[in-house]
Amino acid sequence: MKLTKYAHACVLLEDAAGSVLIDPGVFTPNAAELVRGSTAVLITHEHFDHADEAVLTAALDERDDLHVWGPASVTATWQERHPDQVHTVGHGDRFTAGGLSVSAHGPDHAVIHADVPKIANLGYLVQDNVFHPGDSYRVPEAEVRTLLLPTSGPWTKVGEGVDFVRAVKPAALVQIHEAMLSEIGQRSMANFFSPAMLSEVPLTVLAAGESLEV
Repeated sequence: MKLTKYAHACVLLEDAAGSVLIDPGVFTPNAAELVRGSTAVLITHEHFDHADEAVLTAALDERDDLHVWGPASVTATWQERHPDQVHTVGHGDRFTAGGLSVSAHGPDHAVIHADVPKIANLGYLVQDNVFHPGDSYRVPEAEVRTLLLPTSGPWTKVGEGVDFVRAVKPAALVQIHEAMLSEIGQRSMANFFSPAMLSEVPLTVLAAGESLEV
């Protein structure tokens, strides 16, 4: 499978069976272009850095071949207007998107603060290989070969991230959700998540647009 990392939480997954785009949000400058090139989009949760509502609304209005999957809090925005293109999924659901098999793992966003209301969050395991957790370090009840690791955000913590990686036990580890980190910060995260320090699996840092076979 080919994994292409775009800015922040956005990732494109492709293999012979098809392709799926995950979390084209406003921190991804080319989100509109990426959505235009896709027919299947997965959204983990409602936050703007994971779902560019304007881009997705315009694309759904213009194209009847575009399909979007996400939790109810996301799909409610478009469900009435595009009932055949927008699909609500929840924890434990399995479905096919863009020709690829997907399972959804939730149910909640990680805690930012007790005063911030909880929202739904779904991680997606694609082709029983790549797991995109959205904004959560909740361990999926499934084997994961390639784990996408959020490294920055108001909810993240290095220690919790390390425990997440150790519990999942992936064969490969790729950084996502890095927009709040400088280059120095990203190198620091790669150091923490390395066999020399806290993770048996080294953290792969890809620049926006770079690809990796997983």
